[in-house]
Amino acid sequence: MGATLPNDFGKIIIDEDVLASIAGRSATECYGIVGMSAFSTTGGWADILKRENWAKGVKILVANELITIELGIIVKYGVSISTVADNVIDNVSFNVEHLTGMKVEKVNVQVKGIRV
Repeated sequence: MGATLPNDFGKIIIDEDVLASIAGRSATECYGIVGMSAFSTTGGWADILKRENWAKGVKILVANELITIELGIIVKYGVSISTVADNVIDNVSFNVEHLTGMKVEKVNVQVKGIRV
């Protein structure tokens, strides 16, 4: 359905695909991220999604005007995974809250692969 943001004149509905695009773009801006990976990887290989498909590496859940985001990322070899994940969480939370005006409850990061 999407996220609903009520105001004095009615309500604003933000589609989940829009939220996923914002989150995917925000994640890939972070240092150490090679790309996004889809959640339905088969065979154990994490494929890097192209820019127009970044939203496939993002799951959005909206409940009680709170947004939960789950990301599938691929990190660069040699970087600290925990530091990169912390940066991704901060950047995604900030951008989604800033652009939508809604509260992000959680950002879960799944590292799907490491690339050189």
